[in-house]
Amino acid sequence: MKPDNQIILPSQSVFTVEEVQKFRNETAGTKNVIHLNNAGSGLMPDIVTEAQLNHIKLESEIGGYEASALRADTVKAFYDQASLLFNCKPANIAFTASATDSFTRALSSIPFKAGDVILTDCDDFVSNQIQFLSLQKSLGIKIVHINNAHLGGVDLNDLGEKLRKHLPRLLAITHIPTNSGLVQPVDAIAKIFSDYLKEYPDKTWYILDACQYAGQMKLDVQKLRCDFLSVTSRKFLRGPRGTGALYISDKVLQAGLEPMFIDMRGAEWIEKDKYKQQPDAKRFEDWEFAYSTVIGTKAAIEYCRNIGEDKIWHQVKMLSGITRQKLSEINKVKVLDRGPEQGGLVTFTVKDSDPILIVSELLKRKINVVASYRAFGVIDFDEKGIKWVVRASPHYYNTLDEIDAFIESVKEIIA
Repeated sequence: MKPDNQIILPSQSVFTVEEVQKFRNETAGTKNVIHLNNAGSGLMPDIVTEAQLNHIKLESEIGGYEASALRADTVKAFYDQASLLFNCKPANIAFTASATDSFTRALSSIPFKAGDVILTDCDDFVSNQIQFLSLQKSLGIKIVHINNAHLGGVDLNDLGEKLRKHLPRLLAITHIPTNSGLVQPVDAIAKIFSDYLKEYPDKTWYILDACQYAGQMKLDVQKLRCDFLSVTSRKFLRGPRGTGALYISDKVLQAGLEPMFIDMRGAEWIEKDKYKQQPDAKRFEDWEFAYSTVIGTKAAIEYCRNIGEDKIWHQVKMLSGITRQKLSEINKVKVLDRGPEQGGLVTFTVKDSDPILIVSELLKRKINVVASYRAFGVIDFDEKGIKWVVRASPHYYNTLDEIDAFIESVKEIIA
């Protein structure tokens, strides 16, 4: 690995060498590894690490309840920062333990009954699909998948037709699946869904999984037109693990939807047989959560927004595109990403090779990637006729020389 003062960037980089050098200086992990697993868990900036450690230290010195009370303004600032990230009000934000936790809380609030339809895409996140199957088993709901377009991603015509045919209780879309570089056309989906709501205003709720979206692309729930949006902070947002956020629309709150297991933070117990919901998104929170990670997530959002989501998206898309191109030129390697637009997740398979070998050999060279298997995306993997992929996911702090080191290492391993 070359020292940081010799970093190389593509000519189309939106950041200067000095800017990328600054990002790397502010990220301890870049001195140790070539981190191409940002779709799994991004390297935290030092300021995020310090924010958490400082609060844990404070808890150890004065007590957990006392520390959270002392840092109440900083905790409140998480909701302020998240609202700027989502383009909504702080009252529409709930803090959660993960994107899956966010999604589950939203899903549990939908008033399903036997025979209701969940309309979803073929590239949904694995945990979401398992939850749908669980609801099918326990409540008798039906799962209908939107056909894929020829180039990948949802077929927009099929989406419009199936909305009106099935009148689903829930529309669920994963913006960027975990097992592919596909970026779903969420702006076009929002337009189709909005037109559908004019005919059937109270029939269908819409959950958008933005697990890989936050920190990679600019979020705007006003344009996305979703009722719920679930995110994690550990991936491209570069926040701590064990943290997430859920956007809940005013429409949802006014309709009185609540998570199935609402607790004392989400509601007030006012009579022996009666409780009163919180009026805002805190209805979807638990009373107990890790305040150090709330504060760390707040720092991660600030860091991201100070750099600029549009610049980040440009850099991620460029670096991932270069990675795909270079991988496609290697004998025996097949790049598998589809869709008219592709993001920061680069997936590939290698003929007559083994994913454990590839990942472990790269790790020996201090290059981080991850393997993904059929069970993570059954529909997608079966359609592609594969059992596994290796996933590399560069971020804006990665450099061209790091991509080249990764490519040369792959060549050596599979030779």
